[in-house]
Amino acid sequence: MGYIKDLRKILGTQPIIMTGSAVLVFNTEGHLLLQKRSDSLDWGTIGGSLELGESLEEAAARELYEEAGLTARSFRLITVLSGGDLYYKYPHGDETYSVIAVYEAIGVEGTPTTIHDDEGLELAYFSLKEPIPNLNPFNELVLRKTGYL
Repeated sequence: MGYIKDLRKILGTQPIIMTGSAVLVFNTEGHLLLQKRSDSLDWGTIGGSLELGESLEEAAARELYEEAGLTARSFRLITVLSGGDLYYKYPHGDETYSVIAVYEAIGVEGTPTTIHDDEGLELAYFSLKEPIPNLNPFNELVLRKTGYL
């Protein structure tokens, strides 16, 4: 998040529009990979904001590797979400309105055990047929808007 961190040095915590990608990774049983977030200690999807000059799909690939140690052969665009209900206030006070491209990772390679950044504490697969304990409210909204919940 170099670009966003640099922007925050100038703007502080005031609301910004943050563009990014969310990556949905499913195992052979159809369970969704989530990461336990280090900032809020709840479970959320893989993803993050764009860096300067990066495409949405490139951000999805980068975030998938950084947060889960995985690569994908390709990404299928599910939808793009935006609007007032995509407001999020981070535990440390930063406020954002997000524009999110939601992708499904296709042909995933690797084992989701290595976390290459400081944003996640652990990774686990969850069934979408049962309530997910301690699901991040913002990520729950994304999953509901895309029809997965």
